[in-house]
Amino acid sequence: MATIQARGLTKRFGGEVLAVDHLDFDAVPGGVTGFLGPNGAGKTTTLRMLLGLVTPTSGSVLIDGHRYRDLPNPTMRVGAVLEASGFHPARTARNHLKLTATVAGLPFRRVDECLDLVGLSEAADRSVGGFSMGMRQRLELARAMLGKPDVLVLDEPANGLDPQGIAWLRDFLRVYASEGASDRGGKRIVIVSSHLLSEAQLIVDDVIVLTGGRLAAQGRLQDLLAGSKRSVRVQTPDAERLVQALRAASLPAVVRDGYVVCDGATPQAVGPIMVENRIEVHEMVSSTESLESLFFALTGGEGMQVGHGVASTGDYRRFDDGPAASPSVGPIGGQA
Repeated sequence: MATIQARGLTKRFGGEVLAVDHLDFDAVPGGVTGFLGPNGAGKTTTLRMLLGLVTPTSGSVLIDGHRYRDLPNPTMRVGAVLEASGFHPARTARNHLKLTATVAGLPFRRVDECLDLVGLSEAADRSVGGFSMGMRQRLELARAMLGKPDVLVLDEPANGLDPQGIAWLRDFLRVYASEGASDRGGKRIVIVSSHLLSEAQLIVDDVIVLTGGRLAAQGRLQDLLAGSKRSVRVQTPDAERLVQALRAASLPAVVRDGYVVCDGATPQAVGPIMVENRIEVHEMVSSTESLESLFFALTGGEGMQVGHGVASTGDYRRFDDGPAASPSVGPIGGQA
C-alpha cells in the first residue's frame, strides 16, 4: 500500500517567511485525508513539497520512502490537481488528455475511460475554452487519473462545482480511495485540501490540521470528534424555573440568547426533569461538536469558510505559495 510520511518538514522563503515549521504527518491509505488550515497555514507549500515543486529548507516528505523526483514511473504513482489552469482554449478535452497521455507514455484508451469517469464524455470534442470552471475541474481530475495513480492530491477540488457536482465528487473520492490501487494491490491515498469545512466533514475520513505552518491535530475524524461536546438547548417560557431544576440535578444550565443551554447534557437527562417539573417546552435541540467547532478550537478559525461557496484565496496564495513556487502546476505529478 502507498505511504506518505513527512518528518521535520520545514520551508522558509527569503530567510524571513516561515511557511512550514518542522511538520510531521502520515497520510493513511484506504480513505480520504483532509488537509485543513486557515489561509497561510502552509497547506499548499506542503503539497508542493510533496510533489517536488518546492524544495524543503530541511526535513523530508516521502512517498513510499522516496522523494517524488526519485519515484519510478511517477505518473503511475501520483496524480495531482493544484490548479484548474494551463489549458489551451482551442484544444478539445479529448485532445488535451491525449497530449498528456503521449508525454507520459500512457495508452490512449485511458483518455475516454477517464472522461467517462468524470462525466465529460459528451463534452469530449468541445473546446476547453468554452468550459465552465466546474468542467475544467473535472477535466483536471481526469488528467490526474490517466496513470491510475496510487496517490491523488487535490487542492480545493470543489471550486466551481455546483451542489450536484460536489455530491458526485464526494462519492467518487470515497470509492477511489477504497478501491485496490490498479494491479499493484493495496489501497489508495487521497489527500484533499479544502476551506469548506461543512463539505470536508462529509468527505474526509482522516484530518491533518495545520496552523502557522505547524501540525495542530491529526487522526481519524471520528476519533477526534469522539470526545465532542454535547449540548441541549431548550426554548421555554419557564426558563428560570428550568435552570433551577437542572442545577438542582447537578446539570450546568444558563439562559443564553433566549434559550436554556445545558452543556454536557443529553435529551435523555433533561427531558425527565422538564416532565417532573411540568415545564412547558416550545423547542428542544441536541447538538454535538462538528468539524467546524473542532477546527475553531484548534486554530481560532481564521481564514476558513464554514458554508458552501468559494473562499477568497488572495492573501493565502501570496503567503502560502511563496516566491519559489511554480506559477503553473500540471495535474500529473506536477508536470504541465
